[in-house]
Amino acid sequence: MQIITLNLNGIRAAVKKGFLQWLALQSADIVCVQELKAQLPDLSAEMQMPDNYHGYFHCAGQRGYSGVGIYTRKKPDQVIEGIGIADIDAEGRFLQADFGNLSIISIYLPSGSSGEHRQAAKFYFMEKFFPVLQNLKISNREIILCGDWNIAHKEIDLRNWRSNQKNSGFLPEEREWLSNVFENSGFVDVFRRLNAEPDQYTWWSNRGQAWAKNVGWRIDYQIATPAIAQLAQRVSIYKDERFSDHAPLIIDYDHEL
Repeated sequence: MQIITLNLNGIRAAVKKGFLQWLALQSADIVCVQELKAQLPDLSAEMQMPDNYHGYFHCAGQRGYSGVGIYTRKKPDQVIEGIGIADIDAEGRFLQADFGNLSIISIYLPSGSSGEHRQAAKFYFMEKFFPVLQNLKISNREIILCGDWNIAHKEIDLRNWRSNQKNSGFLPEEREWLSNVFENSGFVDVFRRLNAEPDQYTWWSNRGQAWAKNVGWRIDYQIATPAIAQLAQRVSIYKDERFSDHAPLIIDYDHEL
């Protein structure tokens, strides 16, 4: 089973940059996407159901904002939109697809970089989402949460960590919260289970020459329950083409969907 996760930074923009052509060449069973920046009527038939994929989406109420999706070759048993908290679900940040005892979730945490009000919204989301994670963990299901968490966990996970310690995405409170996801809730950072190397990033600012100089952040994750995490065999970050300011994170699991 191969799973890809990618923040598109606008599905229509990513499609113009060749995302769907690239997707058609992949062997992924599931592709989780975030930041659609579109409503369902904005999505062409090809965007909604690319070749050999079924598409499911949880769009934000606000036009041109947020939204998550899941493309899957196999139809899920059920699809769940949102976490049941109205103001969070209005931003289109959680979509769950169930396949037998396995749940795949496309998740998009808020960014707090645009101001104090959005950082407050991010902390609010984190507070409300942690019990959801705990309930998922004790559900006796295997879980893989794929998406943009907008937090770099450790110093190895961003190039300029010293100068970003007071910036959203690397605040001590955010990093501690993510540590709790791993240490107290028992989830596994699947990429880091297989790759402990530095300079492994999934997002680069459009300012300066961040991409060219690989001055990036690792903020896109596949976070899984221990048993399914142990089945991960290969991880990679695809950087040969650019469809957004994020790169696709690709992980192969020794599991048949």
